[in-house]
Order: sequence, then C-alpha cells, then structure tokens
Amino acid sequence: MVFLPQEVIARKRDGQVLTPDEIAAFIAGFATGSVSHAQAAAFAMAVYFRDMTMPERVALTLAMRDSGAVLDWSDLDGPVADKHSTGGVGDNVSLMLAPILAAIGIYVPMISGRGLGHTGGTLDKFDAIPGYTTSPDNALFRSVVKSAGCAIIGQTADLAPADKTLYSIRDVTGTVESIALITASILSKKLAAGLGALVLDVKTGSGAFMPTLEKSRDLAQSLVEVANGAGLKTGALITDMNEPLATAAGNGLEVRNAVDFLTGRHQDARLKEVTLALCAVVAEMTGVAKTPEQGRGMVEDALNSGRATERFARMLTALGGPADFVENMDAHLAPAPIVRDVFANEQGVIAEIDTRGVGMAVVALGGGRATPTDAIDHRVGFDRLLGLGALVDASMPIARIHARDEASAADAESRLKSAYRLGEHAPANPLIADRIAPTN
Repeated sequence: MVFLPQEVIARKRDGQVLTPDEIAAFIAGFATGSVSHAQAAAFAMAVYFRDMTMPERVALTLAMRDSGAVLDWSDLDGPVADKHSTGGVGDNVSLMLAPILAAIGIYVPMISGRGLGHTGGTLDKFDAIPGYTTSPDNALFRSVVKSAGCAIIGQTADLAPADKTLYSIRDVTGTVESIALITASILSKKLAAGLGALVLDVKTGSGAFMPTLEKSRDLAQSLVEVANGAGLKTGALITDMNEPLATAAGNGLEVRNAVDFLTGRHQDARLKEVTLALCAVVAEMTGVAKTPEQGRGMVEDALNSGRATERFARMLTALGGPADFVENMDAHLAPAPIVRDVFANEQGVIAEIDTRGVGMAVVALGGGRATPTDAIDHRVGFDRLLGLGALVDASMPIARIHARDEASAADAESRLKSAYRLGEHAPANPLIADRIAPTN
C-alpha cells in the first residue's frame, strides 16, 4: 500500500493514536525527502495540539534515532553514559561532569548543543578555548573517548539528522514547547550516541525552559519513561534555576569557573552539589557504584584527587586545545576590554532573581545569539554573581560585568539590575526539587 503522509497528519489532527509503523514511515519519508517540510510542519502542529501517548513518543524517538547512524561503543572496557540538561544560566556542569565520570571508569561521549535564547550552550563555551574542535571526524571522536575517557563535541551530520531538520521547522512554527516533540528531539540524539545510561538535569524556575515545578516534572517524567521504553536506562533530577547555577555567566567566564572548580581554586556550592549529585546517579545506574552514597564518595575522590582535572586536560589537548590551558588560562582566554562592578540601586537582601533576564543580559553583551547567524563574543558576561539571600549595599556589587564596549555594557547593566529584586528575605528554593528513578 502506498504511504500517504497527509493521512498520518489527518489522523493526528483528529486526535487518533498513530501506530509505530505510521510514525516510522513518516519520519523515514521526511529524512529522504518524500515528506515535505510543509507536511512536517503540519505534523508538528497536530502533535502540539493533540499530543502523543507514551508509546507514540517512544516510536517517534526511535524513528528519529534511526534516521541516521547509531554509534557502537562495545569495544570499550567500561560503561558508557551521558548527561543532558534542559538549559539554564551559569550551567557549566558538563565541563566538570564528563571528566569526573571518566576518572571513575565511565566513558562519556557527550554530544552537546549551542545556546538557545537566554540559555548558554556547552559548545559555545568550548569555542572560547583556542584550537579546541567541537566538530571532529568520527575517528578522532572515538579515539579521544577511548584515551581520555570523555569527549565533548557537537552533533554530527549523520546522527539523528531528521531531528536537526525537524527542530529548525519547529523553531519557526511555534511548536517548540510540545513535550512530546521535545522528548523525541532530546532522546533521539542520545540514543544515536550509543549510550548505556543517561541522567537528565531538568531545570525549574525563572531561568528554566519549564518555569513551574509541575511542568518540569511533566517533562522529566516523559523523558524518563520514553528513554527507558526505548531501551536506554535513564533517571532524572529536577534542579532549581531560580538563580544562576554558577557565579559566572558567559562562555569564557564559565570555562574559567569550571577549571577553577576542577582544580579546587574556587567551587560554587550550588554548582558543586548539582554536579556531584548527577555524577553519583550515573555511577549507581551504570553499576560502578552499588549505592548512591558509594557513588558520591567515588566522584568526590575523583574531583579532590586531581584525577578529573587530568582527564579534562587530556580531552582538551586531544581535541586541539592548548596543552597548558589548565595551568595558564590567562594566556589563552582573552579578557574583555571593559571590566567593572555592577551595584544595586538600593540596600537590601536579594529576594528574587529573574534568571532569564540575567541570561538575556549576557545575550545583550554579545555572549549569545539574537539570530541564529550571530557571532558570539566569548569574552563577555558576568562573574561574581550574587545569589538569593545575599545582602547588598553601596559597597557590595551584585556582579562584575565583562563587556566589549560602553554601549553594550550600559544596556546589559540595566538589564541585570532589573533582574534583581531586593527585599527583606529570600525564599528557600530546594536545590534538588525531585528525583525520578529509571523505570526498568
């Protein structure tokens, strides 16, 4: 029987449940060109309004995974795992998590993305490092994973190509927010990476893609159920994004913050707790640790002993970065022309932070993209960001700004001040709001 994509669109438009074969045929047709971009857009809108059952989401994820190559790591002598964050501000966890896990014998082939909207992207951070290649060929990628235990790169053209194109369509058709489509987009790439285990960091709060705990929990539950249904052992933490996770926001500044974290020169408390908690979950899921407590001890030792730093340096050098980067960051991370403190307009306790506003202030500095083709200035951003509950006055800055010119500095400073609200006390937001265990 001839496959007619318009029939699949109409069935979903009318609220019917699609079969795995229908979904597979539609995505395969989209990947080969027999399903048009207009039909894919209509399909996305139908899903947006009618949603998908969990079995439909599993089928969509697997179909998108199978639109390209699937990596095989069976030649490695240890478990293979990864982490995915739904995005936030000052979220540089990946830079520490990958080498920490590598240091306890877990291989991490991490395929990351670039910044989207107010959220920072892991690849944009690595672009601040001279020589580091985020687009190695498959042979170099495999070699670095094997030798360093981890490699952080971008999505290659042959991994889940249907997702890459469908995402660009969703981005311009108002269908990005569909949990079913988000789930398939995230997980198709992770399944194509050939993982044995995955931990999800689903953000909630003013700087999160899903601002309420209820919506964040819905997304986390969908991701965990679909990933496990597709055969990938997956758990999730829902973590707070009502304030920047690190005290730095901006690509080069977050790289510096991460290296200082790994070497022990400076470790933000909230950042450390989230990073180690995620690492401990992976250690237990992969069987490297028998209990969460044992996993936590192992990852703390990997960090404190310097083994994680050594793995980070090995990965960075193998992917083209400077051999002395960890020891000599100042020689490789270019400073911004303007560096100065930002003060609040009044005295008080930081009672609320519009974290999305902080992220948009980084974008205004040139540290993010207003349009997809914008070039990023890796020097700019903020560091020494104060968090909720901190007391500020005329002598205590809320942050230090790094800018390329006075015009962008003035704009970003105004945005940052507007993002901070002072009061008498701050709410006690739980850092880890919920945990969702694997379903198998």
